Amino acid sequence: MHAAKDDPARIWPGGGFACQLERVAGHVRELDDLVALVVVAENEDLIAEGCFGGPCACDQIRVRGRRQLARALDAALGVEVLSAAQHEQGDGGAGRLGGHGHIVCRGYADSVRVLIAPEAFGATLGATQAAQAMAQGWADGAPHDVLDLQPLSDGGPGFLDVLAPHVAGESIALTVSDPLGREVPAEMVLSEAHGTRTAYLETSQAIGLHLLAADERDPALTSSWGVGQLISAAIAEGAQRVVLGLGGDAVNDAGAGALSALGAGPAEDLARGGRALAQAPAASISGLSGVIERLAGVELVIATLHDGPLLGLQGTSAVDSPDKGASPETAQALEAAVGHFVDLAQRMLPARIDLLTGARRRPERAPGAGAAGGLGWALMLLGAHRVDAVAEVLHLVAFADRLRAHDLVLTGTGCLDWAALRGSVVAGVAQQALDLGVPSVAISGECPVGRRELMSIGLSGSYALAESPDEVAAVVADPVGHLRARTARVARTWSPGRP
Repeated sequence: MHAAKDDPARIWPGGGFACQLERVAGHVRELDDLVALVVVAENEDLIAEGCFGGPCACDQIRVRGRRQLARALDAALGVEVLSAAQHEQGDGGAGRLGGHGHIVCRGYADSVRVLIAPEAFGATLGATQAAQAMAQGWADGAPHDVLDLQPLSDGGPGFLDVLAPHVAGESIALTVSDPLGREVPAEMVLSEAHGTRTAYLETSQAIGLHLLAADERDPALTSSWGVGQLISAAIAEGAQRVVLGLGGDAVNDAGAGALSALGAGPAEDLARGGRALAQAPAASISGLSGVIERLAGVELVIATLHDGPLLGLQGTSAVDSPDKGASPETAQALEAAVGHFVDLAQRMLPARIDLLTGARRRPERAPGAGAAGGLGWALMLLGAHRVDAVAEVLHLVAFADRLRAHDLVLTGTGCLDWAALRGSVVAGVAQQALDLGVPSVAISGECPVGRRELMSIGLSGSYALAESPDEVAAVVADPVGHLRARTARVARTWSPGRP
């Protein structure tokens, strides 16, 4: 590192120290073998008090006060660093280098404790499958390391599989309707934790896109009726709180089917898909007030990453329906039909006034109203509130406590794109790792964003299975093999020890 000659702390204030460090980290990460890296600074406290320059991984730590630089470097470089004080007190241990400098980085170690925490890789691999493939790959590349698996979910497919081992509840088998009315198996996890009877439901078991063949995907015709059946089953079991994971769905009916299954109106008006809502008469939701009264004593929680509104250019018909099989013309028709249904509900229900502004509440504009094709809005009519699905899952599995016991966290997703940077399992894991000073590495099916953008969310490294469009087909044909092979290569890069 080059420092200005007149800088007594040997650091370039307000300029390039952190960015130079970032470039060094980038080169280091390309090597399979790193013996040790020592950064020498005469005054660690001056650095910790704000001598970093432009935005980079070090800045993301938000260094505050004494002895925090080591933690910042840990996350930036993906290695463990110790302050001089720690080293002099005997914390250095075997395999670490000491000296006159104030920061000592770990060299070879006997093993690395790795927490493997991916979400599902789209419809290709479930979260548990992905975690197992990554564990096999890491064992291939670094068999001496200690691995711990914790699959994660964003509220979509696999939500219950992730939560079931952690919520101390019983699993109850159910049968519900899929988006086209066919019977499919589902389940509910019922827990008595904290003195509240809580039912956990995964809506994708009833309305998931994976339930339909490619030629069946048409959100103009699919219905959320099965979600109403799930909620009814939870109420029948005496649930006082119902947590619904939303994501990975095939519907765009504003939750009309679910409301119908709960008793809001006849199925012939409300459960024939989103397009049919354009002809729904006012009497079609005559029972909605009764449903709201019946569920008044039940807390409904929407766990989803989706924070968009129901209608408009950012609404579910415009943004989400194309991914479910809608053409541009169908998307426009769905927007009009859903808008008509919203008008019916507004005329049917008494106005709810915001106590702060005095204005009428507009649940169709609320963050998350557009989740699951507008199911979020329907649940909000029933009194539901939205929580971030990733934050909820990380809390329920006690992710931060587990992460503290590890040296590295390896996460993964199907596509690490701009939307994933804004909110995803990978972003949530990277943030918690950053807060705790644990390096985080991501493996994704595709990664169309750059390294600097990935570092902005706290990732220490990122690798893609398909590095060009030509490779996507091969990855899809054998996702487990490609994920295992890539993880083995990542392990050889990030695990310093050797058997």
